[in-house]
Amino acid sequence: MRLLLDTHTLFWYIDGDQKLTGTAQTLIQNFTNEVFISPASYWEIAIKVNLGKWTLNRPYEEFIELAQVQYGFNVLPILPVHTARLIGLPYPDNHRDPFDRLLVVQAMVESMPIVSADSKLDAYGVIRLW
Repeated sequence: MRLLLDTHTLFWYIDGDQKLTGTAQTLIQNFTNEVFISPASYWEIAIKVNLGKWTLNRPYEEFIELAQVQYGFNVLPILPVHTARLIGLPYPDNHRDPFDRLLVVQAMVESMPIVSADSKLDAYGVIRLW
């Protein structure tokens, strides 16, 4: 199965945070699954670290390299077909988070579930695993 990780899922997995559910961890570690991360997550992590909302236990560059090299997560590029899907995407319950919305359309276009604790994503009709 192909999976897209939400930003917090990526962060919690690499950070070893206990907020990550056993189900999410099993999905990520299952070698038969192809795990993808979006550059939108890199951007969101950098912003949250800059604002002091999140703290990394290693330099940012090492954090990202760990995701790609040690864990073998694939980068899902942001393509025009993804951003085009943003046009007309509703704003359910005033959910306007631009990072979430981009991850949602990437999951929709690529027909893959998103591994996320964020139940707000359910309003978009994507498959959310947690």
